[in-house]
Amino acid sequence: MDPATAELAEALARRTEALCGVRSPIGHERALCDQVEAWARALGLGVRRVKDSLVVRVDAGAGAEAALEGRPRVALCGHLDTVPVHEDDRGPPRREGGRLVAPGSSDMKGGLALMMELAERLPRAERFCELLLVFYAREEGPYLENELADVLHAADELAGTELAICLEPTDNVLQLGCVGSIHATFTFEGRAAHSARPWQGENAVHKAGALLAELHARAPREAVSGGLVFREVASVTRIEGGRARNVVPDRCTLNVNFRFAPDRTLQQASAELRALGERLGAEVELTDLSPACPAYADHPLVRRLLERTGVAAEPKQAWTDVARLAAHGIPAVNLGPGATAQAHQRGEWVEVAALERGYRLLERFLRA
Repeated sequence: MDPATAELAEALARRTEALCGVRSPIGHERALCDQVEAWARALGLGVRRVKDSLVVRVDAGAGAEAALEGRPRVALCGHLDTVPVHEDDRGPPRREGGRLVAPGSSDMKGGLALMMELAERLPRAERFCELLLVFYAREEGPYLENELADVLHAADELAGTELAICLEPTDNVLQLGCVGSIHATFTFEGRAAHSARPWQGENAVHKAGALLAELHARAPREAVSGGLVFREVASVTRIEGGRARNVVPDRCTLNVNFRFAPDRTLQQASAELRALGERLGAEVELTDLSPACPAYADHPLVRRLLERTGVAAEPKQAWTDVARLAAHGIPAVNLGPGATAQAHQRGEWVEVAALERGYRLLERFLRA
């Protein structure tokens, strides 16, 4: 490794380590937000704070407006929060070989470190675009509590953004689009009876069997967006029923998680779940509704990203905030240095070499 590469890799590792050193499980992002805000203000960057989230204008200051005329606006986005910390991971961040081990290192404080380092190292004169950074809270929880929604409604700076890049962990692969997600509670009603005389009641768990059988037999539906194939699936993730071992259950509830493809709207996906419940005799309550996002494969800035970096493109077979950005009129993609398999894991780690590679990829895209 040449000295310049080694210096950059170490700087990124140190910054990631510092970010991980400030615990920020969902709902407790304020201290980290304060730290990032202080960093931005010390550099003279433009800052708008919304609750515990930030929009940072890297190109603020005298003469910026004239210098930016005709340049597209690009936003790098990352969430400040992590999932709750596992009991085994409450020690300080540590190095193990070429890895930094700490909660949130892959998901996604390594990505935040890249955003901050790019703001410091890549001046406006060397970029083809205006650059914004978005740091936001409460991504790891329910859709309606995510502070990116508050940022999008409050921050005029994001208006006209031509591309947003979410630095979610993608193993430095460009992941386009995302599947939507709906959680639906299916409730089957029956009538209690002694289990020795089940004909005197109606078994709600048995009634739910039709739903279980149908979803078990349902093959994933494939749908194409941007030339990429997404797999639409529905799974029962929880089931509850019965009050005692010798009582026929009079009620059974199931949580169905529907991960729907980008060729469906949120309304169409919701209607399918309601129709399924009506056909099988269940009441259906929809919660935590998150839209899908198309794969912007033909967007000129996405093509530039692919051409400049040479990375592979694949569909995002999960949900991320690219969908929220797209719903707000901002085309968005996923590209980050974290390891997807490490997200939410005990002993979470990120490769230091992956941090350096992720930085270089984004630098190639942003350079004029």
